[in-house]
Amino acid sequence: VQLQASGGGLVPAGGSLRLSCAVSGSTFSSYAMGWFRQAPGKEREFVASISRGGVITYYTDSVKGRFTISRDSAKNMVYLQMNSLKPEDTAVYYCAATATRTITRATTYDFWGQGTQVTVSS
Repeated sequence: VQLQASGGGLVPAGGSLRLSCAVSGSTFSSYAMGWFRQAPGKEREFVASISRGGVITYYTDSVKGRFTISRDSAKNMVYLQMNSLKPEDTAVYYCAATATRTITRATTYDFWGQGTQVTVSS
């Protein structure tokens, strides 16, 4: 499975970005998908995930109500819509795929994209 994340950039606080993740190389519907992020000097943390069928979603508390994860099975794409961005959202964002049912832990994800930088200015 190959993952290609894109859509990062520099935005002012309160702005929006939409991250995209293109998935190729295997059956998209076989995998739950997740977004993680890593800020400088910090560990990689879970941001959001979506089940294989797209029905169940999870979010870390700090992004609830601001971020929305979605998937498009026709295009083999996963998205992370980020609104009301804050400086503390600044990080490299990674998309990842897992064939397991545990979709909020980085350790259960087998495939990772290269990351896209999101910088929110204050």
